[in-house]
Amino acid sequence: MRPTFITIHSTDNTSRSADALNHALAMNKGRRSRHNRTGFLTWHFTVDDHSIYQSLPTNETGEHADYEGQGNRSSIGIEMCVNRGNNLGSTIDRTAQLTARLMRQYDIPLNHVVPHMHWRMIRYSDGRDLGFKKCPRILLDGGRLGPKWSAFMAKVSFYAR
Repeated sequence: MRPTFITIHSTDNTSRSADALNHALAMNKGRRSRHNRTGFLTWHFTVDDHSIYQSLPTNETGEHADYEGQGNRSSIGIEMCVNRGNNLGSTIDRTAQLTARLMRQYDIPLNHVVPHMHWRMIRYSDGRDLGFKKCPRILLDGGRLGPKWSAFMAKVSFYAR
């Protein structure tokens, strides 16, 4: 894969132990998914308030955005942890910094930094259209893009300078 997008996610896992390390370990152990082409959920980076783990090379296709679509085929997936005890402000800031670094590294424009909900989820294997997932929930306002997403993008833009 040659990344041309960066897709931002949040884990929605609020368990105290659901930090970046444990999510990266779970993915590396083969966290199962019934609905994608490989049967496993995979993404590139997991971020929390104190660490970042890379689980896939950025030139490898992940299974994090939209089944067999362009989201998986062209984007780097970043998962933000939302576990109890995690400082969400620090996690969001760390994610913005990582996103800016990846934008510079791969010459990805700011308008190609997208929320998971940017990608329509169509399972081509059975033709089911599952619509758009409301993710990353911690950056949405009432399930929609709004001030929280705009603030995140402003941080990314600042760090990308």
